[in-house]
Amino acid sequence: MSTETRTRADGAAGEMTPRPFRVTRRRQETRDTWTLELEPLSGAPIGAEPGQFTMVYAFGVGEVPLSVAACPEPAGTGGPLVHTVRAVGAVTAAICAARTGDVLGVRGPFGRGWPMSAAAGSDVVVVAGGLGLAPLRPVVRRILGRRDAYGEVVVLVGSRTPVDLLYRRELAGWQDRADLQALVTVDGGAPGWRGRVGLVTALLGDVRFDPARAVAFTCGPEIMMRLTARALVDVGVPADRVHLSVERNMHCGVGHCGRCQLGPLILCLDGPVRDYDRLGPLLAVREL
Repeated sequence: MSTETRTRADGAAGEMTPRPFRVTRRRQETRDTWTLELEPLSGAPIGAEPGQFTMVYAFGVGEVPLSVAACPEPAGTGGPLVHTVRAVGAVTAAICAARTGDVLGVRGPFGRGWPMSAAAGSDVVVVAGGLGLAPLRPVVRRILGRRDAYGEVVVLVGSRTPVDLLYRRELAGWQDRADLQALVTVDGGAPGWRGRVGLVTALLGDVRFDPARAVAFTCGPEIMMRLTARALVDVGVPADRVHLSVERNMHCGVGHCGRCQLGPLILCLDGPVRDYDRLGPLLAVREL
C-alpha cells in the first residue's frame, strides 16, 4: 500500500483513509430510510456541493457511496454532513442503525455536482424519483435561498407509495410556496391519499416553464431518469441542459478500481452528474 493511500507526508489522511465522524442526529424518514447528520471528530467539516457524494464506512461491515442530502448555506460555510440512507444491504443497514454518538468513517467529497451556475437566470425543472430526492434536495434549498436569481422553478416528486415519500414536512412547505411549483405523485395510492397517482413524467404537462430557457436536474431509478430526460427533450429542453445523476457500482470514489465505468466515463470522477447529451447514447446501450 502506497504512502499516499495511508497518509500524506504532512500527516493528514489520504483520500483512501476514512475520517471518523460522529452521528449527532438521526431521523427516521420512512420504514427503511433514515437521515443522519455527521460531525468530524477533529478537523474541518466536509465542504460538499450539491450533487457530490462521500464514501461512508460502517466499521467492520463495509463502505458505500452516499449522496449528500444537505449542503451548508451560504455555500462554503461549515455545517454537518447530511446523508439520507435506505437500508437495502448489510452496509446501509448498519449505517441506518447507527445511533447518536456512534462513529462512522467518511471519505470525500467526490465527483461532479449539479451545475448550479448554469441554472442562474433560467427556469429550473427538478424531477426526483424515490430516494433520488436526497441529492436534489440541496439544489432546491440553494435555489430557494437565492430565489430572485431564477425564473420559474418546478419541483416534481415521484414515489412508490405515500408512505415512501421523503422529507414530508419540507415537501409540504415547498408546496405551500407561491414562488415554487411543487407537485407529488405516487405509483400506487393508499387509503386516505388524495394526491396524484401515476408516472412523474405525466406532471410535466401541468407546470409552467419555458423549455427553450430551462435547465433540468433529475435523479432516481435509471429507467425513470431515461424516461424523464427523453420527455424533457421532447418538450423542447436542449439535451445538454438536462442533467442526470448516475451511480454505477461506485467502490473507491477516486477512479482507481474502474467499477463505475460507463463506456468512456469513470463516474466517480466524470460524474455522477452529466448532461443527457453525453449520457443518453451510453444509457441506451443494453448492459453497458
